[in-house]
Amino acid sequence: MCGIVAATAQRDVAPLLIAGLKALEYRGYDSAGLAVLQSGEIRRVREKGKVREMEALYLADPFPGGTGIAHTRWATHGVPNKVNAHPHVAGRVALVHNGIIENYAALRTELESHGHSFTSETDTEVMAALISERMTGGKSLLDAVSSVVHELEGAYAIAVISDAEPGRVVGARRGAPLLVGVGIGENFLGSDAQALIQVTNKIIYLEEHDVVEISRDQVRIFDRAGKAVQRALHESELSADAVERGEYRHYMQKEIFEQPRAVADTLEARIGPNGVLPNIFGVGGDELLAKAKGIHIIACGTSYHAGLVAKYWIEDYARLPVNVEVASEYRYREAVVPEGTLFVAISQSGETADTLAAMRESRRRGYLGTLAICNVPESSVVREADLKLMTRAGPEIGVASTKAFTTQLAALGLLTLQLARHRGLDDARYADLTAQLQHMPQMIEKALQLEPQIIELAEHLIHRQHALFLGRGSQYPVAMEGALKLKEISYIHAEAYAAGELKHGPLALVDEDMPVIAVAPNGPLLDKLKSNLQEVRARGGELLVFADGAASMDGNTSRGAILRIDGGGDFIAPAVFTVPLQLLAYHVAVLRGTDVDQPRNLAKSVTVE
Repeated sequence: MCGIVAATAQRDVAPLLIAGLKALEYRGYDSAGLAVLQSGEIRRVREKGKVREMEALYLADPFPGGTGIAHTRWATHGVPNKVNAHPHVAGRVALVHNGIIENYAALRTELESHGHSFTSETDTEVMAALISERMTGGKSLLDAVSSVVHELEGAYAIAVISDAEPGRVVGARRGAPLLVGVGIGENFLGSDAQALIQVTNKIIYLEEHDVVEISRDQVRIFDRAGKAVQRALHESELSADAVERGEYRHYMQKEIFEQPRAVADTLEARIGPNGVLPNIFGVGGDELLAKAKGIHIIACGTSYHAGLVAKYWIEDYARLPVNVEVASEYRYREAVVPEGTLFVAISQSGETADTLAAMRESRRRGYLGTLAICNVPESSVVREADLKLMTRAGPEIGVASTKAFTTQLAALGLLTLQLARHRGLDDARYADLTAQLQHMPQMIEKALQLEPQIIELAEHLIHRQHALFLGRGSQYPVAMEGALKLKEISYIHAEAYAAGELKHGPLALVDEDMPVIAVAPNGPLLDKLKSNLQEVRARGGELLVFADGAASMDGNTSRGAILRIDGGGDFIAPAVFTVPLQLLAYHVAVLRGTDVDQPRNLAKSVTVE
């Protein structure tokens, strides 16, 4: 994910800007740069690759100054290179930008008709040129930015400086976060509090359509109508070290509760009121997805379960055939690849040996192209894919993946919507799915509030040695993930089955010592699932049912319990229902006294076959 840091101070800001960029490195990027006002001149350095490579260029020829902006970029418009890296300069203006401007092509054409020429392929340079044109016409930097943002369609967070107004930075946001860091004799802008926590813990979170002007001694904020407004000042409790456990007993618990933010970050600046924004899969991504006639998903473990959920989604909404396969199996057989099939690799680390080998093997099998869904931008899987969509889970320390899974589902939801749009999904259904996906963070937050009830449910399992998970439809992979979490960290043997398979064998295991955990969202398969659960009750089995709040369920269970969950809709319910299963596994493991964060025999990233 792109990152913004800006500062105006009485001291040299370049070291502060570089440190802020380093704090945002986990979010993903392919180039970095900064611009500083020095003696009435904009000085700039940019470089493809890591922040440290840009920093080395700066240190070789430093240009200290008290006002500057900096950026880490993940390519959307234009390939990742030095020319397309931020900041972009036009006339007397330098600008950094997160997000995607949907109408940039029309704006660029208009500017070219006015005599502007462009050095990059980016939408960002178009904004810089527009602001420069307004300032040439006599507007101040603040007024120029305020005027231009009304012409933009899409999502943006920007920070702008001009050599005509030293000591000032102007920012604006819509659909992408931007916040103000308030200091003493200095002020800052950032896309994430993590970038500013080293210099101040006093944060102002800007609201949609806000425009802000900061100087060393003043912060002025204006709403969409141009009216001066006050926004609340918060004291951030964020640690400078994002991998500390903080108030949580284990990293896994912390990461479970980070999921609303992680999912929101994954969706940020990628989806708007009208649907998925363009180019989020990389340069040429939309064109490639439009050509897809089928999807082949390859993954391992938790990522494989995310792929299975996506199979239901894509086949249902986009009407494309989807094959999901464990990477270690794919490598050693000759898969049939129909014409126009897109290869999708899902990996939290991007270094999973089997997944990486499968991607390399796919090169000789005639796929339409490759797409990586991953949390680590510099990983091998990402570097070798044609297209990529980064999840924004941030550091995940616990071996058992939690926020990696839900952010993968968010990313796969975006992929599903984009494929469905290309395949002609009707507008009303597309709008409904878009709204559901946008509300996924809030629904996960709501599910987390069930932790006290889940702690009580955990008591049912602590002395068990086996458990059976059941689900139907897109909740079957969720049952698989729930079983995996329980076995990973509590060491209870757990299996998952499609509920319709119960009478085809697993029912023989059901007795008073075999608890059955069922995922039961409301939907067309609910009545059939209820019949399966009656079979368990008839044999004295203990049932723990995670049921949709709207679902009609028989609460008269002689053994077991029913926990009501608001799934938020059929599209996002798999992600929402996953959260209570994670909490159940976590609290069972805590009660059993296992090593939750580092379960025996397991590693975070499987980099060997």
